[in-house]
Amino acid sequence: MQVRTVRILILCKTYPSPSGKYAETSCVAGMEENGDLIRLFPVPFRLITEERQFKKWQWITAKVRKSAKDHRPESHTILVDTIQRGAEISTKDNWAERRRLIDKLVFFSDFKNLNDARASHNRSLGLLKPARIISLDIAPASKPSWTPEELTKLEQDQKQAGLFDEREAKVIKTLRKIPFDFYYSYVCDTGAGPAIYKHKIVDWEAGALYWNCIRDHGQDWERAFRFQMETRLPSQDLMLLMGNIHRFPDQWLIVSLIYPPTLSVGGGHQGELF
Repeated sequence: MQVRTVRILILCKTYPSPSGKYAETSCVAGMEENGDLIRLFPVPFRLITEERQFKKWQWITAKVRKSAKDHRPESHTILVDTIQRGAEISTKDNWAERRRLIDKLVFFSDFKNLNDARASHNRSLGLLKPARIISLDIAPASKPSWTPEELTKLEQDQKQAGLFDEREAKVIKTLRKIPFDFYYSYVCDTGAGPAIYKHKIVDWEAGALYWNCIRDHGQDWERAFRFQMETRLPSQDLMLLMGNIHRFPDQWLIVSLIYPPTLSVGGGHQGELF
């Protein structure tokens, strides 16, 4: 596959999962300068060297090639050792620069239209703006702990592929399994009236929020978690970056939460929620 150099604004990092090749990997997504969405997988994010690790809302430049095993048009393999970090886009002026950039993207107001675009044009990433969030649903994970096979993957020798040196490998903590699954139920306005959908949230930020709530609130974690996810986030101009599953293309996940401040409400600086 042809290798090309691209500049990408990072919009998504999913919570890592065990990997036989890299111990653990995340799915990363972002937008190119022309507004095209791009998926980068697999990315062993916690295992790459510190100078190549990047944040959400940060530009990176790297060499990529079209994925040979994943035929979704947005899916690419990133050459990790070519990553160069660029500018971080701030939240000042009510997300003015962030809004200017994401306005290049195609927005969907109804999930059905996004799924129709998958069926007709093989679209596998899209930014959805629901009319409102109905609820946050929390369900126990079918497997609250890693299986022995998953643990073997996570604990395998982490010095392969030249991604990190021996010193760094010693300080990487084993990935923690989140024992719950999180879902948004939401409404989209359509020509035929309101339509209700429900999708699982796999955004790394949501996973980090869960662990922060456990740390700060113990058994009362759910109250604090719900306040952020069910009250504070939906009070913003919440958008859902949706991505489908490679093996099950008609099944979609919320891979990233994007939450500019609501412009109709006056106020000053808006920071991160997590």
